[in-house]
Amino acid sequence: MNLKEIAEKLKSVKSATIFCHMRPDGDALGAAMGLKWLLESVGICSRAVCESPVPGKFLFLEGMNEVTSEADLAAEAFIAVDSSDENRLGRLGEVFRSAKKPKFNIDHHISNTRFADYNFVEERAATCEIIAELAEYFPVKLSPLAADYLMMGLSSDTGNFAHKNVTASTFRAAAKLAECGADINRIQYNMFKKQSRERARLFGNTMSKIRYFADGRIAVITVTEGDLADSGATSDMTEGFIDFPLNIEGVEVAICLLETGKERFKVSLRSKGKADVNQIASVYGGGGHILASGCMVFGPLEEVVDKLRYTVMQHLPD
Repeated sequence: MNLKEIAEKLKSVKSATIFCHMRPDGDALGAAMGLKWLLESVGICSRAVCESPVPGKFLFLEGMNEVTSEADLAAEAFIAVDSSDENRLGRLGEVFRSAKKPKFNIDHHISNTRFADYNFVEERAATCEIIAELAEYFPVKLSPLAADYLMMGLSSDTGNFAHKNVTASTFRAAAKLAECGADINRIQYNMFKKQSRERARLFGNTMSKIRYFADGRIAVITVTEGDLADSGATSDMTEGFIDFPLNIEGVEVAICLLETGKERFKVSLRSKGKADVNQIASVYGGGGHILASGCMVFGPLEEVVDKLRYTVMQHLPD
């Protein structure tokens, strides 16, 4: 289906629940809240839901505290945004999967499994770029707040418009959002500059222990539950950590291991272009994009590091 057809299908329902993936980032939350505003602007009662709490860094935007963990089961339609498959929705994945109602899937990951009745999946810089285009098929102009939601997602998934995934289309979407009143300065400060002392302490501790493999072509950082406790930080404060080791000269692939339980690690992978980290993540049941992907890996820390090092080397050309 094209976006115009998706828009017409959405406008035909009276209510909707919009699902974010667990441990939501700026793109997931921005897409969900931007779409929620769009639907409500034409009289469609909507709710944004997520298994995980909204990280504190996103609460600077009005309405973010309205995201709840309870789906409106009576809603006429379910919509998943920025999620490559139902498992990324966490426990809400089964709620989405088992629903006997129209289901929509709007996403930008190349690893998307097209799991809904109506799918729009296209590789873009961010799902918010897609929602910004979807807005063109609604008979309203985005409010400054709605534009902020979508600009936050664009900024978040592009590293403030610095990553290789940025295209002319991304800048056109950003320009339209700016015309609608998006405050890029406020978003940029809250997303990339503002930080607590706890995050600063955790960042310094983490980067002081970067490990290198393959003659410095692979860099690994680790954040354990003990590191979080020692610094007084929370796991959501690690967003963006992986950009630091990737930017080190000579590093081609950066890996961030975040301990989320006993022998359980959330793995973030980034590449400068010589390795396809979507393929690497898929070895462990994950996925995402060629230059940015993620997965979960289980086992003792050193075994996990060794597994990932070996897998990355298999995908890193000489």
